[in-house]
Amino acid sequence: MLRLRPYKLNDIKYILEWAREERVFTLWCANKFSYPLTEKQLMDYKDTYDNDEHGWSFTAIDESGRPAGHLLMRKADYDKQSIHFGFIIMEPGSRGKGYGKEMVGLAVKYAFEILKVKKATLGVFSNNPAAHNCYKSVGFTDRVLHEDCFTYKDEKWSLYDMQIENRS
Repeated sequence: MLRLRPYKLNDIKYILEWAREERVFTLWCANKFSYPLTEKQLMDYKDTYDNDEHGWSFTAIDESGRPAGHLLMRKADYDKQSIHFGFIIMEPGSRGKGYGKEMVGLAVKYAFEILKVKKATLGVFSNNPAAHNCYKSVGFTDRVLHEDCFTYKDEKWSLYDMQIENRS
């Protein structure tokens, strides 16, 4: 069982461990941070969203209170009743166990029940089928596939824009 709580400075050391491998790092942040990830970058990230009235960062904690995942909610638009999820990452030992689905499900519940938005969106690279399937299992659907829109080394990656709507 996971719980969501606000992202804290103490969480930085965990995310630094989770994003050590360059490909995983790039799948996670699409080069919005520079590799290798540093404590300073994550401190600046926290400061940015602590001061952004349209964005919040969260840590998923396991039963013992240990961080198991992280995500960001940003671009809250109360007129359009929407929010965008990003920087979704799980602790490597938690991957493949349903924790990602649980964390994203909790985030969707928060967005719909607490923020009262009607739509949540996110982007996922097409070469990250585990994440893509995780989001689909929560109820996200593919909206648009942006072909070959991102370059990683000598590769071209495509990106799915995904969406989930609150129908209640």
